[in-house]
Amino acid sequence: MKSSMININQVKTYSIAKRRSKVRVDDFARAPVKGLSFTKFYNSLPDILKAKEFRRVVEAVVRARKLKKSVIFMAGAHVIKCGLNPALAELIKKKAITCICLNGAGLIHDFEIALQGKTSEDVGEGLKQGKFGMAKETAEFINCAVTDGVRDGLGLGYSLARKIASAKLPYKNLSLIFNAYRYQVPVCALVAIGTDIIHQHPSFNAALTAEGSLRDFNLLVENVCGLNNGGVVINFGSAVVLPEVFLKALNLGRNLKYNIKNFTTANFDMIYHYRPSQNVVRRPVSSGGAGFYIIGHHEIMLPLLAQSIIEKL
Repeated sequence: MKSSMININQVKTYSIAKRRSKVRVDDFARAPVKGLSFTKFYNSLPDILKAKEFRRVVEAVVRARKLKKSVIFMAGAHVIKCGLNPALAELIKKKAITCICLNGAGLIHDFEIALQGKTSEDVGEGLKQGKFGMAKETAEFINCAVTDGVRDGLGLGYSLARKIASAKLPYKNLSLIFNAYRYQVPVCALVAIGTDIIHQHPSFNAALTAEGSLRDFNLLVENVCGLNNGGVVINFGSAVVLPEVFLKALNLGRNLKYNIKNFTTANFDMIYHYRPSQNVVRRPVSSGGAGFYIIGHHEIMLPLLAQSIIEKL
């Protein structure tokens, strides 16, 4: 049936010269060149979408350190298991990170790296016989460190870091928390009781672990208060615990009448997660600032981020 309403000859057009275009050739990537320096490679990235956002995160970190603002780095344990401690240790050494936040599993993998230069057991095989997480040395060292350190007034992170520093461990220079301790960067260890293998052992003291973790939470609040007008929070790979803890730390700081706004947040992970998207990227900066969510594998994205920051410092 022929339409009597539509007459294609009456369509109104306009010149493309008057249209706003979101992509310009000035923003294109540069052609690959053999032997390119890292700085030239970084500058060759397109100034479009996630590459543009990645640059903004790098620039925010560099600017934050020039302004002496907090740069808080939160990491899930997978970051340590991906062999990324050297990259983070260098950022600590260069004063690009002012606070490290880990969950309990992060402490465990970090210690095992310091102890024997390897970590990450076969969970499936161990679970069949009830042997998962039952390594004697890991539990005894960490639980003893927590008991001694918390009784001495330390938080959870520095309790373990201090013991690693004083022990003769062959790979302790590759420990993230040892490097933080050595350069006097706070280590906030936020633990959920029952989530970690060392909680299965008789040496585990739940009361002291909770007390130490609470001290680290309060320490995190202090560092969050340093975000105002230029600080940065980066979350790598923590899907639940650290985004939730950060949100409460931010809320508590604001409740205590500290101005904490106009800062940058970034979440890096292998897939999209709800809590980091809300509690890191969106809600914290809704009253001022910017949030970014960049998806990619840790073992690629973190070295790229670290090198980019170091080149710009």
